[in-house]
Amino acid sequence: MSAMPQESWVALLEDDKLVEVLLERPDQDRIIGGIFLGRVEAVLPGIQAAFVDIGTEKAGFLHVSDLIRDEDPEEENGKGDRRRHSRTRKYPPIQDHVRKGQALLVQVTKEAISSKGPRITAQISLPGRFLVYMPYSDNVGVSRRIEDRAQRTKLRRMAKKILPRDSGGIIIRTVSEEVTEKTIEHEFKHLRESWNKVLADSKSQKAPALVHRGAQLIDGMIRDLFSDKFDAVKIDSKAIYNEVLEYVKSVDPELSNRVHLHEGEEPLFDKYGVGEEIQRAFERKVSLKLGGHIVIEPTEALVSIDVNTGRFTGKGKKKDPAKTILQTNLGAAQEIAKQLRLRDIGGIIVADFIDMESQAHRDKVLHELRTHLGRDRARTKAFEVSSLGLIEMTRQRVRPSLFNSLTSVCTSCRGIGRVFTPATVLRQIERSLRRAASAKEEKRIVVRLHPEVALRVIEEEPGLLKRLRSRTRMDLSLRDDPLIGLDEFRLLSGPSETDVTGKYAVA
Repeated sequence: MSAMPQESWVALLEDDKLVEVLLERPDQDRIIGGIFLGRVEAVLPGIQAAFVDIGTEKAGFLHVSDLIRDEDPEEENGKGDRRRHSRTRKYPPIQDHVRKGQALLVQVTKEAISSKGPRITAQISLPGRFLVYMPYSDNVGVSRRIEDRAQRTKLRRMAKKILPRDSGGIIIRTVSEEVTEKTIEHEFKHLRESWNKVLADSKSQKAPALVHRGAQLIDGMIRDLFSDKFDAVKIDSKAIYNEVLEYVKSVDPELSNRVHLHEGEEPLFDKYGVGEEIQRAFERKVSLKLGGHIVIEPTEALVSIDVNTGRFTGKGKKKDPAKTILQTNLGAAQEIAKQLRLRDIGGIIVADFIDMESQAHRDKVLHELRTHLGRDRARTKAFEVSSLGLIEMTRQRVRPSLFNSLTSVCTSCRGIGRVFTPATVLRQIERSLRRAASAKEEKRIVVRLHPEVALRVIEEEPGLLKRLRSRTRMDLSLRDDPLIGLDEFRLLSGPSETDVTGKYAVA
């Protein structure tokens, strides 16, 4: 975990390889999980949905399936897959339950993405470390990831015992396998108190208003993911480290020795090659281990992925085209699953695999893809291989992808391409200067950057230069240059202003 005043990153590594990366910035307000007192702007019977003003730039979208109780007691997040159920279940007309101007307590389940506003639900849930409390439900469930039947029965019985009558529902989370009844009861009481506070605060507010803020990135990741399955959590911020350590000691003391503060001269993400991996996550073309490559193209409606053999023609003297195609497609299936998770791509994905005549080969590729998608925390589904070699997939989307978060439309090419945003460029500069400071070879650096990026410093981050000088102990200055690209920068060292960008630049 890497934290700076203007952004926080969480990188998950499996077998020393980056598999997932998440970003949070103050200028990209994180509202997922937040509870709002909203005001209904419009009710649309034609699509059985309503738009609710929750005080954000775009109104929240509330579907009838998120208004009427429709829980799946086995689903860990307590909300279930409502889009799946909405096609098969019949709901009372939304206009019978919601009217324009009505104040409504709702919770954000998906961030605003592109032109779409946030997705919201009236079925509110409050997540804790060991359980999720659902005040409007009467179900008691256990996470599907706890597979042992005896353990599931034990936990369900324990949950029912500590749950007072008519007080809502709860779902036992994955990390609760070895938890005691006392611990669950203590957390339930805490979540119940939080809910009572939400209700009290909502009565004193005027819509639209934020009533309860969801967990921030690092807090949420530690609460939801950190368990004995992790070898370690490494953090490069002393303040964040102290917060995390205090929390872990309070909920699971045995894990506290796995929380470590990174104090070395070398930046944390540099040490594990995370910066370079993030940079590669923006490349269209991704090479496959056995040869061939995939090309990833995000569009407004979906993400297309094309699989190519390239120069790979198989190994050995006797070349078997069908076997070569199968090997390439199997490698592509693994890489596609990895890239979807790494880039946090959601929505509809269409993968164009190389045509396979054998049904057995198609089934093998689909099985490989589904196996690797199974490691993803986000809900994913891959459909059968079509006769054209296409596999259609869906992946749960709760926030903008890494690509959309860190880039914006390039005005120079009329929207055909994208460039890094000024905020992203400044973070790249900051990390590059920290790397230069750790090398201890530079005393003075001039940073050349685009005028728009310089304007961002003046208007949004006036204290940036002072903070960087204090942090790096170098003589730093900024120089705007209209001839430099919007998402480019140059680091010029010493009196001669030698270009050292390539030496220190990071993603």
